[in-house]
Amino acid sequence: MTELRKTGSLLSADSSAAGSSRAGFRLPPRPLRADGTPRRVGVEIEFIGPSARIAAAALAAGLGGRVAEEDPHAFALEGSSLGDVRVELDLRAAHPQRRVPDPGAMPPRLPVRAAGRTLAALLSPVVPREAITGPLAFDRLPEVDRLAALLHGAGGRGRGAVLLGSLGLHFNVEPPDLEAGTIAGLLKAYLRSEPALRRATAAGGFLAARGLPPPFPAAYVAKVLDEAYRPDLDALARDYLAANPTRHRGLDLLPLLAHRDEAGVRAALPPDEKVSPRPVLHYRMPQAHVGLPGWSLAPAWNLWVGVEEMAEADAAAGAPQAAADPA
Repeated sequence: MTELRKTGSLLSADSSAAGSSRAGFRLPPRPLRADGTPRRVGVEIEFIGPSARIAAAALAAGLGGRVAEEDPHAFALEGSSLGDVRVELDLRAAHPQRRVPDPGAMPPRLPVRAAGRTLAALLSPVVPREAITGPLAFDRLPEVDRLAALLHGAGGRGRGAVLLGSLGLHFNVEPPDLEAGTIAGLLKAYLRSEPALRRATAAGGFLAARGLPPPFPAAYVAKVLDEAYRPDLDALARDYLAANPTRHRGLDLLPLLAHRDEAGVRAALPPDEKVSPRPVLHYRMPQAHVGLPGWSLAPAWNLWVGVEEMAEADAAAGAPQAAADPA
């Protein structure tokens, strides 16, 4: 990577948007992992407006650290107050150097790279950029509000969706543990909550509603919500992949399932389906509103906490609750 900039300065003018929001982020009922260490969450925020280069420089100015270039549309902010943050155009063709299908294969040739960069230049006015944090302790989520405020201050725009689809606010949530009962319980609670979560997210209007990920198939929902459905991890993965060979769900389990059995998951997916193995629940329902002054991630995060609270109550009661609107 090519270093572009290094700074340790802070932009205090943008801190007020997130400074008072710390109390607004609720904790889930099980904030610790099975080994007693704090659970973490990574955040992805999509926006339009400034280029990835300009956005990365603005984050460096506000959060410290240095910016390194991977390609003209992908940058890494290293050593910031929020740790490492990636900023990039959300278009795979813009980053052809990442597409090396086999361990022994050569990287894409220069004409392929040039074509990808040309396509990226043409589409960059309409394709979102995204800022991606590493895993953070839950109590650091208010600092991601500051990151969003810095993007807004750099000209970042977006109110939930654009013509081409949603502007996602994704949470990569570490579950309390990787036991079948825990994962199935969270999935059941999410499926009961999904209609209400969709209504809450789509309140932004027609584009917001159109940009929502497709709902889970009705037959799969009925199967999972049957009180007798208590699968082991193999059955959970088999049923999920048979009904959902895609990452386009409000709660995407592909990363978690691939962390356990990457070869098995990839064999069940279309060849070009994107999956990054990691032990997280990829909550993809929320939408980002970087263009709204003072916007906070807290309401969207708290809706997820409501799902975890439902799952925990179900586990304590030994039976599922009725569906309920999110708080």
